[in-house]
Amino acid sequence: MGNIYVIMNKKISMQKIILIVFIVCASISSYAQQRVLAECTITYNITVTDSTNADKDLAVSLKSSYKTVFIKGNDSRTDLISPAFIQSVIYDKTTGKATILREFGSNKFITKLTNTQWNKENSKYENATLQFLDETKTIAGYICKKCILKLTDGSTFNMYYTTTIIPSVREFEYQFKDVPGLVLEYESVETKGIKIKYVANKVNLSPVPIGKFVIPTTGYRILNK
Repeated sequence: MGNIYVIMNKKISMQKIILIVFIVCASISSYAQQRVLAECTITYNITVTDSTNADKDLAVSLKSSYKTVFIKGNDSRTDLISPAFIQSVIYDKTTGKATILREFGSNKFITKLTNTQWNKENSKYENATLQFLDETKTIAGYICKKCILKLTDGSTFNMYYTTTIIPSVREFEYQFKDVPGLVLEYESVETKGIKIKYVANKVNLSPVPIGKFVIPTTGYRILNK
């Protein structure tokens, strides 16, 4: 009887070991399918999806625009290039500070925001909720899942994100900070009533020059918040 008990114990122990190994392997496989991306360049096509009652000149300008996001470690830079203006937002995740560069022809302006000011600038996204859906699509070669961001004022924004890549800086767009992946498509509503869609056309995994995140010290007029 004692021998039977010992044998049964060994079988149970072996089953536990197999179960643990299975769980560990599954966890490793899941992790391997994801990649924390500390360096990349993402380019987005911009389309105006709804310009009813909006500023037509701005709508035309945005139709000829594009957006580029650079990520390197804890730094990000977002460039919005249009025929009428250029805007760059350089964000340091370590300090929570942001610098905004704007160019209108030969006129150049710089605004530096503290962590508190940056959070206040994006306060409309605080306490927003994410609704995750089963809908998927392939964008720039990545399978993406859909989610809807719901703001406290009732506004909603559609997003598609890939869980294959987890960017080291999600705050390159503040509303992305709680999305569990890299957002490759999203809509936003500008202040003049224009609904704009951003769709990534390429994710470049090559190293990003550190010079992209250097804050200029000359040539810009200071605009304080």
